Amino acid sequence: MKKLIKELRTFLILWSTQSLSQLGSAMTNFALTLWLYEKTGSALQTAALSICSYAPYVLMSIFAGALSDRWDKKKVMLCCDAFAACCSVAVLVLLKMDLLRPVHMYVLNAVNGLMNTVQQPAGDVAMTLITPKKHYQKVSGLKSFSNSLVTILHPVLATSLFAFVGMAGVIYIDLGTFAAAFLALLLFVRIPAVNERTVSGYESLWTSAKAGILYLRGHGLILALILFMAGVNLSASVFDAVLPPYVLSNPRGGETVLGLVTSCAGIATLLGSIAVTALPAPKNRIRVIWLTMVFSLGAETFLLAFARTPALWCMAQVIGWLPVPFMSANLDVILRSTIPPQMQGRVYSCRNTLQFFTIPVGLFLGGFLVDKVCEPFMSAADPQGLFAALFGTGKGSGAAMTMFLLCIASVVICLVFGRVLGRYHFIEPSDN
Repeated sequence: MKKLIKELRTFLILWSTQSLSQLGSAMTNFALTLWLYEKTGSALQTAALSICSYAPYVLMSIFAGALSDRWDKKKVMLCCDAFAACCSVAVLVLLKMDLLRPVHMYVLNAVNGLMNTVQQPAGDVAMTLITPKKHYQKVSGLKSFSNSLVTILHPVLATSLFAFVGMAGVIYIDLGTFAAAFLALLLFVRIPAVNERTVSGYESLWTSAKAGILYLRGHGLILALILFMAGVNLSASVFDAVLPPYVLSNPRGGETVLGLVTSCAGIATLLGSIAVTALPAPKNRIRVIWLTMVFSLGAETFLLAFARTPALWCMAQVIGWLPVPFMSANLDVILRSTIPPQMQGRVYSCRNTLQFFTIPVGLFLGGFLVDKVCEPFMSAADPQGLFAALFGTGKGSGAAMTMFLLCIASVVICLVFGRVLGRYHFIEPSDN
């Protein structure tokens, strides 16, 4: 154990402090979601918060990796963190002056999304550079572990703090976690450099970005996995847009219940992360990736479509999120083992564009289906008819109907891509 901790010392410092900062940011985002839904009562306007975060991420990711590959990874991460903190300060100032409006939140979320666009490929490469290959799966499990803890804690903490100290108190804590992560990265983390000449030091920005595209064209497995995850992200983002109105508008729901339901997803991923960290590598990582997503997306949305009590909503979250760390860890191992470190920034950025462009589409689609299609349809449906029997009546029944439609679409997406991915094979990396 001492040897393991020594080998992963730098990773553990970076991982733990960045996870703490992630918790603070997640608390702020959750509290802002509650604030905005209270103000508007609209699923589409609430989903627009996330859309504004992902739009610049999708549009600029393909160039962000080229910039990341030619710039110092540590400096990139520090600068992007600082800009994100400035956005939180801006929200705090507007809030204190009673000037905070939805449009301000959309603009600041877009700036945050742009910073994350540049930071993420730098962070992904940094994690690769400070982690021995033999520990890739353990590191992936630890990252899933921290993500699940954030998912468990942030809704409960944000809901409690939002009630007792208000939005400003949540933001103060967010800024405190940022300061801890910033100082740890600045003072205690050394990220090895890669050979700039072999990366992108003498290439134009467009040539560097194009290199990532050409790499994907020549590696069918990586491209197929990225497109599969684009389909998964489409389904997951529709779900993310539907869940808040589904719970908040239900007579048995509310802010506290939404926090509890969201925390159950974190508990499930925590358990899954522990399992994937302890278990040996599977024989077929590709099959694990698509089979876990069939079960996760299909079972969770099916249960939520017909469930009527918070206990069943929590059960659906546990069932849906338990397999996610297995997918994430196996996907991470394939990507890190296949893509050379000096190419990862550019390839990951192309991946971000292809894999995540469906997220704003899904968020808009989920909000639109609830507000403009399913809720009006259910309000006009016969209270004694089949649809009322299946999805209930009143506000929230349209969200339940959307969950059912999402279940069908998710299973179809996973099965189609499962056939495509079945054509490929992955060779495990050596321990060197």
